[in-house]
Amino acid sequence: MTALTDPVDIGGLTVPNRLYRAPVLECAGNGPDAVDTLVDELEPTAESGVGLVFQGASIVTDRGGCAAPNMTRVHDPDFVADLERLTGAVHDHGGRIFLQLAHGGLRSMSTWHAGYRERHPEQRQLAVSRPPWQLRLLDRAGLISLRPAVLSTDEVWDLAEQFGRCAGYAADAGYDGVHLSAANMSLIQQFLSPFYNRRNDEFADGVRFLEAIHDAVRDHAGSIPLVTKVPAETVAPEFVRRHLSRADGLAIAERLAGIGYDGLVPVEVSTFWDMSIVRGAFPDRAWAASDLQNDYASVFGSRLRARAVALLNRFQARRFDHDPGWNADFCRAVRERVDVPVLLEGGLRTRADCDRYLGTGSDRPAADLVGMARPFYAEPRLGARLLAGADALCESCNNCTIPQVTGEPGRCRTPSVVREQGRLTSRGAYERNSSDE
Repeated sequence: MTALTDPVDIGGLTVPNRLYRAPVLECAGNGPDAVDTLVDELEPTAESGVGLVFQGASIVTDRGGCAAPNMTRVHDPDFVADLERLTGAVHDHGGRIFLQLAHGGLRSMSTWHAGYRERHPEQRQLAVSRPPWQLRLLDRAGLISLRPAVLSTDEVWDLAEQFGRCAGYAADAGYDGVHLSAANMSLIQQFLSPFYNRRNDEFADGVRFLEAIHDAVRDHAGSIPLVTKVPAETVAPEFVRRHLSRADGLAIAERLAGIGYDGLVPVEVSTFWDMSIVRGAFPDRAWAASDLQNDYASVFGSRLRARAVALLNRFQARRFDHDPGWNADFCRAVRERVDVPVLLEGGLRTRADCDRYLGTGSDRPAADLVGMARPFYAEPRLGARLLAGADALCESCNNCTIPQVTGEPGRCRTPSVVREQGRLTSRGAYERNSSDE
């Protein structure tokens, strides 16, 4: 049997336990306070005993590619070198930290953020192929704005090389590993997905792009552990005929393990950036916040459009199930076919579910590590309580997520949860026992 507190090996790196903070927006940007923001956000997680911390999606290019405001770019080696203060802080607490590398492609802000388009009228979105007709229809209706720049074969190779260069910068700054954002409508998912990828060159096989990134990472960062998300587009809308099935996802996972990826994060997603990413309740408190109404209007183009997005958000909140560990069946199937660690995330909130999916009881294990993301907005030092056997306070209300489209930092906005976190802090619930060190 495997326990949450057991160490685990990822690509030759020993992680002290099997609990990880999944990638989530830190909203640090690249300004003069960016490193301080990241340290303030992530060091408490390591201090609380979490074995592995993923710094959230960080953009590999010097322009475009951001799927949300205030994402951090890691194309500049001088900036990444300053992040040694972050990696050192995590290491001081015995933790490990991976950098997630990303690019938004057609999900970039110039597609959906009206205010961003006004400030960057020249911006185009990197595209795998001509956008699908569904997106072109939304463009003609004025709901989004498409200005795709379809990548040539040489440009794809150059982009893979850029992922590798950024991995090299990360290794030099003390990061323990690299994680690729290959889901949630990222550019890498767009390469893998038949919904987006209609190419007629070697990259018509989207795994070829991930193979090129793998080789570039090895060239620039040596044997640093490399993990990636593996999407299955099983919750795509019915009008999307071409998408990745779970069988497709399993085949991709097997190929990636064979290529040399050191860990896999299987996730069941949509072809779009929707509530399949953050399943749970409709975030009524966030949408109703009086101090954000003007910001929402600026983001979406008008108050009327903001209300339309909110209505769509409400519909989707009803559509997606929120069973804890909703990726578990996919993870278990992948785990039975590959010989590298499988990481499970998606709706986990209790210690019992963590133990169950690790196979601590009688259930077949679904994963080798288990992760949470949004609960750390409410409890930055959540690890101490989870490792001691308690449950997360997070109610999956999603009120932390919607304000991030305006550039707001991720934080819990549910008063009852905030009050309870304060009570637990005053009682010393987030202090680690000496036996946990």
